[in-house]
Amino acid sequence: MSKLRESANAFIKESQKYVNPRWYPSYHLAPPVGWMNDPNGLTWFNGQFHAFYQHYPHAPEWGPMHWGHARSRDMVRWESLPVALAPEGEEDKDGCFSGSAVVSDGKLCLIYTGHKFVGEPIDDNLYQVQCLATSLDGVTFCREGQVLDTPLGLHHFRDPKVWREDEYWYMVVGAKTQDVGEVQIYRSDDLRSWQFESTITSMNICGGYMWECPDLFPLGEKHILLFSPQGLEAQGYRYRNLYQSGYAVGHWKAGKPFIVEQPFQELDYGHDFYAPQSFTTPDGRRVIMGWLAMWESAMPEKADGWAGMLTIPRELTLTDSNKILQQPVKEMETLRGEPLCWQPGELQDTPFLLADNAEAMEVVLTWDTSRSTAEKYGLRLGDGAQIYIDSQSQRIVLDRHFPEWNLSGCRSVPLPEGEQLTLRIFIDKSSLEVFVNAGEYTLSSRIYPQDHHRSLSLFSQHGVATVRECCAWPLSCE
Repeated sequence: MSKLRESANAFIKESQKYVNPRWYPSYHLAPPVGWMNDPNGLTWFNGQFHAFYQHYPHAPEWGPMHWGHARSRDMVRWESLPVALAPEGEEDKDGCFSGSAVVSDGKLCLIYTGHKFVGEPIDDNLYQVQCLATSLDGVTFCREGQVLDTPLGLHHFRDPKVWREDEYWYMVVGAKTQDVGEVQIYRSDDLRSWQFESTITSMNICGGYMWECPDLFPLGEKHILLFSPQGLEAQGYRYRNLYQSGYAVGHWKAGKPFIVEQPFQELDYGHDFYAPQSFTTPDGRRVIMGWLAMWESAMPEKADGWAGMLTIPRELTLTDSNKILQQPVKEMETLRGEPLCWQPGELQDTPFLLADNAEAMEVVLTWDTSRSTAEKYGLRLGDGAQIYIDSQSQRIVLDRHFPEWNLSGCRSVPLPEGEQLTLRIFIDKSSLEVFVNAGEYTLSSRIYPQDHHRSLSLFSQHGVATVRECCAWPLSCE
């Protein structure tokens, strides 16, 4: 093992005991110590799921990127492993940026972006090349160096996602060409020599000056282009975060252009969701995980020795109207403890206490919207977060209010048609993930409640709210 990786692993081992657990997640994948952002290399190898992630172990701040590593037999209980990659070569001396993993000839292969500056750290001196590292045991990796150089004239060229299609490997890479985002497609027969195939441009898809973390995969009878565009301006309720993540639906065949059928749609509508990556489970499900945070946003957990986490894994399906539905993977149900269920009934301006301390919990709540007249009704967590129906705007709202951390504001989605609404809500120590109906919408946001401010209650304002079902389960990985 290299000196940089040895140093990182030694630091992690020594520093873990100093991490303050007040907001550290109970069942989300987070770094043992230090910084985490994009999920990388999500895959299945030797009987286990593997998740890598952008990681700076030496401080809870973005720094020279390493690859953190964890594995799991069920996608929900994760075992932390030694750091897989560190920026130790000429091709990646300033960071091992995002990438993906595949299995080839019995080896787990990581394909990632080597980030380096030649001279001063400015765009004109930036080079991002694609690199390869391989492992027989899925733990210790042998670096094989650069396999794809920066195209002439480009500087931002990163985040390779690789997959197998018939007899070839294919790779999509995010790029910035003359301040316009695009995705480039490459082909290889050995993961080491790559030939340019085609480009997916912003025409009829989406704007933005850079498209990060691209992914191209089949879903149903269509193909999904998943990516995270930078530089979209807010439009009403849309694009409210600094950067967005979403998808376009279309058709793609090897050697052919990507034909757009449905342009860019956001994938998650909360405050904190970025850089999702997909993988396929052994039983054929298409699953994603994303970074449950947002660039240039306050992260109070830095004071506790860590920063960043990943979303729970979500299974994707595609409707006939080209909308992706997201559902928590079925394995999440194995974390449930004894259920707590409450009788259906009506609320009218008086809150109903569900739990004194909702720290790690799943809640399933069904409202009868046809019999609810309240202007506003929903679920309240302490005095800092609410998930409610606004009857006047006909929207579902996630409202967080933590002014002491400069983290306040609302995100919302349209209230679906129908006589009832089901919300499936995952509460962790510092996050909320809301799934609307059968995954029609999701909203993911970080929260930072103080001790003794985690009471969970139903409420209504100015009218009646009718509850058809309300059940909750404590969640534990033990």
